Amino acid sequence: MSQTNSQQLPDVVRNVVLNAPIEKVWKAVSTAEGIASWFMPPTSFEPVVGYEFELNAGQFGMSPCKVTEVEPPYRLAFRWGKDWTLSFDLAEQDGKTTFTLTHGGWSLDAVTEFNQPHAQVREHMAQGWDGIMKKFTSVIEQG
Repeated sequence: MSQTNSQQLPDVVRNVVLNAPIEKVWKAVSTAEGIASWFMPPTSFEPVVGYEFELNAGQFGMSPCKVTEVEPPYRLAFRWGKDWTLSFDLAEQDGKTTFTLTHGGWSLDAVTEFNQPHAQVREHMAQGWDGIMKKFTSVIEQG
């Protein structure tokens, strides 16, 4: 892969402390049912490095993904679409779980599969993650 002079944009990072044990949070990020309950429904999902699946991105169609890291119950990461990475990091403390979501792979001069500039989509997605994290917290703490 050749290197480009592409300027990277900052990752979108969201943190939340959940009033739930790490095992419950891990199940929500490492199973098809769990992911569908707060994010986008996957066609299938296995927390296995190399596992390929698709996320149903609604109006944007099916988005191909591939699991890249699995460290139960502390970390799960996957490639999302052609450019992005998504990682979930969990840490347990005093019966609660700190959850960090990182959406990376943003480049100033790149465009999405739909020919939209990364910079524009990044801002939209950063706002979207705020709502998704509220839903995630609700699913974990009340579901």
